[in-house]
Amino acid sequence: MRAPTDERLMPRHDRTYPLDFDMLGLPPRLARNLTEMGITDPTPIQTRAIPEAMNGRDVMGLAQTGTGKTAAFGLPLVSALMRMEGRPAPKTVRGLVLAPTRELARQILDNLRAYAAGTSVRVELVVGGASINPQVNKLSRGCDILVATPGRLIDHLERQSVRLDRTEFLVLDEADQMLDLGFIHALRQIAKLLPAERQTMLFSATMPKLMGEIASAYLTDPVRIETAPPGKPADKIEQSVHFVEQAEKASLLIDMLDAHRDESALVFARTKHGAERLMKTLDRAGFAAASVHGNKSQGQRERALKGFRAGDLRVLVATDVAARGIDVPEVRHVYNFDLPNVPDNYVHRIGRTARAGRDGAAIAFCAPAEMGELRDIEKVMGREIPVAGGEPWSAPRDSAPKKRRGGGGGKPGGGGKPAARRPRRSRQRRAA
Repeated sequence: MRAPTDERLMPRHDRTYPLDFDMLGLPPRLARNLTEMGITDPTPIQTRAIPEAMNGRDVMGLAQTGTGKTAAFGLPLVSALMRMEGRPAPKTVRGLVLAPTRELARQILDNLRAYAAGTSVRVELVVGGASINPQVNKLSRGCDILVATPGRLIDHLERQSVRLDRTEFLVLDEADQMLDLGFIHALRQIAKLLPAERQTMLFSATMPKLMGEIASAYLTDPVRIETAPPGKPADKIEQSVHFVEQAEKASLLIDMLDAHRDESALVFARTKHGAERLMKTLDRAGFAAASVHGNKSQGQRERALKGFRAGDLRVLVATDVAARGIDVPEVRHVYNFDLPNVPDNYVHRIGRTARAGRDGAAIAFCAPAEMGELRDIEKVMGREIPVAGGEPWSAPRDSAPKKRRGGGGGKPGGGGKPAARRPRRSRQRRAA
């Protein structure tokens, strides 16, 4: 496919768009489902993206987390499939939605099934962490929409349990995180199996440099729709930072959680082991807490998220695996217990609050060694985070040079013995 020109990729702010769902031309059944779901007023990304998608255009949508991107691609996708005749052939997929994590894929599945309720459109899910045989059985009948993580989809393609040669619609959701997680090679492999003639929609909250390559490979003559500058969090999020020693973070978190025990809070840790330790600390402190990270089975992750959504659990401790897969409007507080190494992830983390027009608070804890991460985050957002406690550290206390990924050892200048190359962790990526 040809690369889109700069003119075609300019943000479309100069057009008049419908201001309610009744003006979008959705099928009556679909419009009725939205009303029953309590969805009445489209968000900016929806009002701008849905008409273009309904007209068959390829769409590149850039919008903050929590602004309704799933409906922006899901409604025109379901609408188009409702108009198609017959049933999909065995092992074929009419519409493919790729998402970077299991949690986000599950969230998309639930939304698409709610939009398509009462119609003939059938939506299926294939993700890692679950038995592959039941998925093979479902795919054998063919499906209208398949929601998948790239790694598990590759597994099915290698088993020949699914075909993409008849796929007419492709959606890449949270494409920037798929790049962060190393799925670029999987995306290229999948792209080769898709028909050249198809409609493609790409949605993202940030715009890394590599996104241009993705746009050129997947999109044809796309319209670019940007409702907020990439990296800008929702306006209704009240942000703050506390400068605190690493050893004192847990005590501060417990004090802050204690002030709003009846409200849901999401706490982000940097590592799987750190998240688990923190969850156990909070549990001992009397909080109804659970954790979600890569060492948890799919069943454990789903039970934790279900309890959190139901309000049975008030605190959920997570790694970045959940940064874009949790849509719980009741989350009032997001704590960055550890600052992320990738500054864009901060925006995605705090986007778990202030969803669907609500207010929310995002509290960051910054230890001396995290001043670099804080500066990078503020640079991405183009603003400083207000200080709520402590004084900014003058310089990182840990002055030891950071080890380069895959390296270490040897004298400066390369005089030492080279470190052994780490094996590729392809199976871990597929587990998403």
